[in-house]
Amino acid sequence: QLQLVESGGGSVQPGGSLRLSCAASGFAVEHYSIGWFRQAPGKEREGVSCINSGGSTNTPAAVKGRFTISRDSAKNTVYLQMNSLKPEDTGVYYCAAASPKYVCYSGPAIYDAWGQGTQVTVSS
Repeated sequence: QLQLVESGGGSVQPGGSLRLSCAASGFAVEHYSIGWFRQAPGKEREGVSCINSGGSTNTPAAVKGRFTISRDSAKNTVYLQMNSLKPEDTGVYYCAAASPKYVCYSGPAIYDAWGQGTQVTVSS
């Protein structure tokens, strides 16, 4: 059974940083596509970064240069480093796993397993 647990969320001021962790069990993260998504109140879930099983990554323009995804196979964990945070980055952040047959930026529909989410609040 694929399980994902996010951690590392919290409240920060604009310009601050957070590192989110996505700990996996029941599978090896390097064998799956892993994506990070966020959902703000009243908005649709959107992808903020993802990593394919081969190690290539994709980050949308809205957060490129500020968000970085990485993977630690020894810890079976995927990270999302978030710098220069803005109030519009506020939301619940989720990680998810998809079959490696899909490229990771194919959208949320390809993801089979989701974590419970971690809240990120950026406010002064």
